[in-house]
Amino acid sequence: MPAAGKISGKKFFYPIRVYYEDTDAGGIVYYANYLKFAERARSEFLRALEINQQKNLIENQTGFIVRSCQIDYLSSAFLDDALTVACNIAEIGGASAIIHQEIFRDDTLLARLDIKVVYMNIATHRPTRLPPEFIEKFTKFIN
Repeated sequence: MPAAGKISGKKFFYPIRVYYEDTDAGGIVYYANYLKFAERARSEFLRALEINQQKNLIENQTGFIVRSCQIDYLSSAFLDDALTVACNIAEIGGASAIIHQEIFRDDTLLARLDIKVVYMNIATHRPTRLPPEFIEKFTKFIN
């Protein structure tokens, strides 16, 4: 299945619609849901890079886990807003990467996230080196 979203330059852009389930009683997006929006966009970003997470999990017993998350909330999103999550690579390590993400409503920056993901061997619960093809794909998106 092709990725939702699109690549433009050194960034990946993923559209999100705010639904009632994403909001609190006042129609404002609940703070934890920004993390869900970012997770969906990161998954689609990897799919757009032709990194098959399910195949890696089944065949190699490897996958990405979130090691840390830094998020700055700058403005609120509301019920029925059309948002865009932008993703690019901020840093690549031997077994990790930092994915920089920004969530926008039109030209308004709502949240900024830096997510450190570690590539893990699921069986041993130990970090493992990023495959060279992942590093090659990630390098194209360092901004």
